[in-house]
Amino acid sequence: MVQAQEISSPDKQLSLKFELNASGAPTYQLKYKKKDVIKTSTLGLETKDVPSFLTGFTLVKSEQNTADESWNPVWGEQKTIRNHYNELLVTLAQQAEKGRYIRIRFRLFDDGLGFRYEFPEQENLNYFIIKEEKTQFALAGDHKAFWLPGDYDTQEYSTVTSKLSEIRGLMKASTTPNASQTPFSATGVQTPLMLKSADGLYINIHEAALIDYSTMSLELNDKNMVFESHLTPDAIGNKGYLQAPSQSPWRTIIVSDKAADILSSKLVLNLNEPTKYKDVSWIKPVKYVGVWWEMITGKSTWAYTDEKIQFGVTDYTKTKPNGKHGANTAHVKEYIDFASKHGFDAVLVEGWNEGWEDWFGKTKDYVFDFVTPYPDFDVKELQRYAASKNVKMMMHHETSSSVRNYERHLDTAYKFMVANGYNSVKSGYVGNIIPRGEHHYGQWLNNHYLYAITKAADYKIMVNAHEAVRPTGLSRTFPNLIGNEAARGTEYESFGGNNPDHTTILPFTRLIGGPMDYTPGIFQTKINAYNPENDSYVHTTLTKQLALYVTMYSPLQMAADFPETYEKFMDAFQFIKDVAVDWDESYVLAAEPGDYITIARKAKGKNEWYIGGVTDENARMATINFNFLPKGKTFTAIIYADGKDAHFDKNPQSYQIRKMKVTSKTVLKQQMAPGGGVAISVK
Repeated sequence: MVQAQEISSPDKQLSLKFELNASGAPTYQLKYKKKDVIKTSTLGLETKDVPSFLTGFTLVKSEQNTADESWNPVWGEQKTIRNHYNELLVTLAQQAEKGRYIRIRFRLFDDGLGFRYEFPEQENLNYFIIKEEKTQFALAGDHKAFWLPGDYDTQEYSTVTSKLSEIRGLMKASTTPNASQTPFSATGVQTPLMLKSADGLYINIHEAALIDYSTMSLELNDKNMVFESHLTPDAIGNKGYLQAPSQSPWRTIIVSDKAADILSSKLVLNLNEPTKYKDVSWIKPVKYVGVWWEMITGKSTWAYTDEKIQFGVTDYTKTKPNGKHGANTAHVKEYIDFASKHGFDAVLVEGWNEGWEDWFGKTKDYVFDFVTPYPDFDVKELQRYAASKNVKMMMHHETSSSVRNYERHLDTAYKFMVANGYNSVKSGYVGNIIPRGEHHYGQWLNNHYLYAITKAADYKIMVNAHEAVRPTGLSRTFPNLIGNEAARGTEYESFGGNNPDHTTILPFTRLIGGPMDYTPGIFQTKINAYNPENDSYVHTTLTKQLALYVTMYSPLQMAADFPETYEKFMDAFQFIKDVAVDWDESYVLAAEPGDYITIARKAKGKNEWYIGGVTDENARMATINFNFLPKGKTFTAIIYADGKDAHFDKNPQSYQIRKMKVTSKTVLKQQMAPGGGVAISVK
């Protein structure tokens, strides 16, 4: 055994031990307050065309370093982020491969560990193909887990809460149908993976700075509770193509004995590079409305006609309109009027462009061109009208997962946006990827998503990508990535519903890597009010929908319901109008994954605070301590609460609004209904 290398976190609560085992394989272990977080686990990569990076290593060099700096994100949950860590960098030579070496870099923060593989430029290493990454996470017990079925193509599953040992038995039922899905194993799960140990440790496993590499899932050996990395393959089964010098993404483990610390962690962002853009003045948080929910509920259509069409050939002016097309000029003007009247920044319109009649499930290569509007959508008139009302239009690019087609049109599409006054785009990747056999989370697609973001920056365009890879903190480096979906969003409330605990889990899982375009704000929770043939309902109270604007952090927030519905509840709608989308400070007041979350935030550059609390299917009391307020001053709080008889299923629209004076000494106890919440504005 080579002598172990050890470092601790700046606050000394976490300790990392690195050593080579008897076969010369790199290993690490992690402890928090002397409790095992990760027991001795091996590291390495299996390759196809060169000898693998698994065993036979000797330690050539070990370096330690420390950093303590602060930086200001372009947008975020807080104005300033501290990046404070102790680092261990080990250089390992492989005896059998003369002159070949790799490095493993560990960074230990007060809230967790990040580590990555580095392949320096060297004589005996150039190109290589990854067969599988063999990073282990050996857990100390059969923890409670909040997991999604492992899949190369979708994250749009309901989170399952179970013991690790129960995953195998629950996998089949949990893998519900999706437009594109490739489950890979009976015990494979996705990251971010949230865990809770029997002795009260909260552990979150994810990755940071996923660039030019394949997305990592986790494969569980449920006999010994060891997870091993499992990379997404390409069409021929390879898991990555690298050339030295290069590096893997960071593997991240956030850990604390307080659930709130997981939500407050900035470890994933800290492991990403500073922004690549010199000028970021054009990147602005956005609050928007849009022609979208009416298609999701089935009230309107994306398609202009019900006739058979051939894209690029059919003359739409000669087809018969179906009468239900949502994206028509007059209707979009109604949304622009509503946005203007109530102070929203933008209006999203889906279904404006030709091709929606047969866009899905035909694996068409040439499916959209992103510049040709339907006859009833007047681009220039809407540009003029929106500008006259000081409202931006938000572009929609559904690619139908024909990625080659999208790249073919990308420059032209972005130029069209600039010419017509659009500065943000919602892109989509619904269905199986073309080129056929590629997966949503493979290296090739990850490179495409980043290409679309960096190319958009050339045109000063912000991107909100749906069905793309889950975020890994890249919004620090590329802050025009202002939103992602990459999880089961509000749209699923119209496709059978999300569980009431869904939004008490997502901040601990999906949101660890970056914000989500969750599209909250649904006040009419019974979908059959809009479409008599759809009996789905939103598993929430109206008040909880308000709270989500605070608990589900995003610089991009939609008020997703219809203007005419909001008109009926203008007193409650006031909270959505008021709530900020960019913050100076955030305070997690209470949290337990799967049960409840209460968060307070201070609006960027204002003496205004907003509080959101959400609960699962159980009613509970939220205790809200206002000690984050400046001392010695009195503020007015407007409390949007569930009504006494409110219930997500039986009585979702019961709410009450009251005012009270609060100071930094106030402690408020507020009842939340089953599937309910509380929202508070403080000024």
